[in-house]
Amino acid sequence: MSNAKSLEQLEQKQDFIRRHIGPSPAQVSDMLSALEVSSVQELIDQTVPASIRLEQPLTVGESRTEVETLSYLKSVASKNKVFKSYIGQGYHPTHVPHVILRNVLENPGWYTAYTPYQPEIAQGRLESLLNFQTMTLDLTGLDLASASLLDESTAAAEAMGLAKRVSKAKKANAFFIADDVHTQTIDVVSTRAEQFGFDIIVGKAADAVNHDIFGALFQYPSTSGEVVDVTDLIAGVQSKKAIACVAADIMSLLLLKAPGKLGADVVLGSAQRFGVPMGYGGPHAAFFATRDAYKRSLPGRIIGVSKDRLGNDALRMAMQTREQHIRRDKANSNICTAQVLLANMAAFYAVYHGPQGLKTIAQRIHRFADILATGLKTKGIALKHSTWFDTLTVVSDSKDDVIARAIAQGVNFATNHDGEYSISVSETTTREDVAQLFDIVLGEGHGLSVDAIAADIEANGSDSIPESLVRDDEVLTHPNFNSYHSETDMLRYIKRLENKDLALNHSMISLGSCTMKLNATAEMIPITWPEFANLHPFCPLDQAEGYQIMINELHDWLVNITGYDAVSLQPNSGAQGEYAGLIAIRKYHESRGDAHRNVCLIPSSAHGTNPASAQMASMKIVVVNCDKNGNVDMADLKAKAEEVAENLSCIMITYPSTHGVYEETIREICDIIHEHGGQVYMDGANMNAQVGVTSPGFIGSDVSHLNLHKTFCIPHGGGGPGVGPIGVKSHLAPFMPNHSVINVPGTNIGNGAVSAAPYGSAAILPISWAYITMMGSEGLKQATEMAIVNANYLTHELSQHFPILYRGRNNRVAHECIVDLRPLKEQSGITEMDVAKRLQDYGFHSPTMSFPVAGTLMIEPTESESKGEIDRFIEAMVSIKGEIEKVISGEWSIENNPLVFAPHTQADVLGNEWDRAYDRFYAAFPVPSVAKDKFWPTVTRIDDVYGDRNLVCSCPAVETYRD
Repeated sequence: MSNAKSLEQLEQKQDFIRRHIGPSPAQVSDMLSALEVSSVQELIDQTVPASIRLEQPLTVGESRTEVETLSYLKSVASKNKVFKSYIGQGYHPTHVPHVILRNVLENPGWYTAYTPYQPEIAQGRLESLLNFQTMTLDLTGLDLASASLLDESTAAAEAMGLAKRVSKAKKANAFFIADDVHTQTIDVVSTRAEQFGFDIIVGKAADAVNHDIFGALFQYPSTSGEVVDVTDLIAGVQSKKAIACVAADIMSLLLLKAPGKLGADVVLGSAQRFGVPMGYGGPHAAFFATRDAYKRSLPGRIIGVSKDRLGNDALRMAMQTREQHIRRDKANSNICTAQVLLANMAAFYAVYHGPQGLKTIAQRIHRFADILATGLKTKGIALKHSTWFDTLTVVSDSKDDVIARAIAQGVNFATNHDGEYSISVSETTTREDVAQLFDIVLGEGHGLSVDAIAADIEANGSDSIPESLVRDDEVLTHPNFNSYHSETDMLRYIKRLENKDLALNHSMISLGSCTMKLNATAEMIPITWPEFANLHPFCPLDQAEGYQIMINELHDWLVNITGYDAVSLQPNSGAQGEYAGLIAIRKYHESRGDAHRNVCLIPSSAHGTNPASAQMASMKIVVVNCDKNGNVDMADLKAKAEEVAENLSCIMITYPSTHGVYEETIREICDIIHEHGGQVYMDGANMNAQVGVTSPGFIGSDVSHLNLHKTFCIPHGGGGPGVGPIGVKSHLAPFMPNHSVINVPGTNIGNGAVSAAPYGSAAILPISWAYITMMGSEGLKQATEMAIVNANYLTHELSQHFPILYRGRNNRVAHECIVDLRPLKEQSGITEMDVAKRLQDYGFHSPTMSFPVAGTLMIEPTESESKGEIDRFIEAMVSIKGEIEKVISGEWSIENNPLVFAPHTQADVLGNEWDRAYDRFYAAFPVPSVAKDKFWPTVTRIDDVYGDRNLVCSCPAVETYRD
């Protein structure tokens, strides 16, 4: 009986592993048979060099069931104390409309979508992002907005970079930051400035004009709550040919005059309080707007309106689409991951409430601030400022007593300065809360009545917002913000947009290097628990005990998995992780008196974010060639390492390589770099082909970033959120990012931050925590092994129809393969773009196109796809090959075939006229399996050139809807 019980328990433990890994045992057996190996281990032996395989298994523990995992995590979460937060400083409690919570944040149709590089099957999220941009433009009063950045502080750092690029004060090297900007923003901008070699001047806002600067940053309202007319400050900065940047509170802009109308060149901020939980710091979408004249210097992604083949309006990413991959070290930024899911939530929040609803929320927040201020002043309490929107700063000699009373009543205030504390009211504040605030500040028996004070203010008015700054123009006039205010209408609008998008809940998304694997429901559930969702990132640490337990466990597991000694969870994207890792390398060299070491070697096959990140760390980039097999050219590496030895800082290398193979010489590469005094940065993009089999620390590298949004199951969200923590060896640990508000243990005091919050996008860390917990040591290794099995099976089957560009030892690939379409293109004139678009008719998102080699498709099936789905994709590729052959044979002309007309919409196929050389039915249903679950693109092929030549980056005019 005990043996049977043990077996049952073991099966339960492994239940999640079986559900995460797509192929069944029978399917695995069939794939191994096709590969002519007898076991998974035999394939691994043929694929992964023995010299780098781990000698000991992982020690993250046995797998736990979903029930056990969620039960334990709930007990951990319960150790968090969710106090009422009045801390402010860029983070505010908010009500997430339930129709958005359930149908966007908790909906895989929204959270599993990929970045909209294939816009014909991404029109839904593109419309939502266009709403976000339109909202940004209306509220900021500027000409051009991006589709979101990582957080407010990062956006401010990007504003500094833009200012340097476009300022006519070319000889200036200093950037001014007003001392009433959020502390974390000063921290992140200062870190970026240090890497660029810029000088930072922090001082009174009025002093900006007294310095030789290329740009300046002001906060509106200030971090302590003051509402100041910044018109003259902006004009003063601009008189010095410098760029004036304003960090604004998005909710206040419903009542305050738009900074663009005050003359600002750049306006940025966080959209968090538009219906996105605080989540202990993130993820949150930043907004960013600037003048049209600076559009070529705008960081991040821009959604633009173009036309499709039939002349219909169609949306796409404009101008800088993947520009860091194209421009590499000349890119405006290394930004790869935006915060699309959170930008969509903020946009839907604005759509749901509409302009009047938003204004009502903002007025209510401001009215409560007025009531609180009036009552406190009546009792002789000194306020630091005479103006405010939502934040009051109290000057007090009894601060400690007040804070103690607040804590005793489950309330948090901001306590940044001696003798001062701040109270920021929010959307969630009630009349009862204001009464409680009077009790906390004044003690009981004060005699104040919230209703009486409110009536007095109603009768006599308020001057806490200067009359000159009261907003008097209409905002959000577009129909999208004025049509969906009932829950029924909103539900249908969200669903209508979702139906336009192909996501992972529809079919395999086989993007090489992007690892679009299962994001299990059990992993996603905890992120909306109040204990995780509603904590302010600057709350006292003893209120975040649950977060600290979860973060520390995740830290220790990642240390074990990577073979490093320490991990920083602060970077909130893979690109930010690269940046943080390079900073650690720079600071390490500086600590040894080697500040001159500034050369970064980068193989020609590297991700575009690698050279972009190296440029952001002010490194000189030297490109190392690859040989004909796609491996690093060892002779070229040795020669260049020796040539730059005195100044060698590091190498950035991806493993397995971007070409999808385990390079045999990886240890030798590490040794060469170390021999010449450099450090090895191993890009963690392909870490999913290492976990449990090898590790970057074991191989010999010094630092890596990990894409938790890939290897460790955080969903892509349509282009964000992401988390990119860095793992480091012990000698680099002191140089990882710290934070000026909340000290991060294990790193040097004074180290700058790279993200606004000390633990980055903490709210989504439970996803990776749960994945590791439920997989355990055994399951994590199995995931890697099955990724290799699936990739090699896919490669084997496709190789009978297409050339495979690169292979490793024993003719095997790692976790992905590159299909070379150039020979077919040369014979037929059919391009890789045509193949990508035709795949949409088969119900698939295209693999990674023309990266890292032009004219190719890089395909990655991941471990969570079944053999049946992989076979369906193979069937589609083989069918498309047959279509190309008909063009080659002359049966179809290059101008008239289903590939060049792809994708086919319902309107296209059902149109009155059909003069194609192929059948309508075949256009839509090229193989029988498509008919079972047809996904219809909603627009035909989009004209990219038209969109860039006629740049429109806000919602189309109302006349378009009337037509």
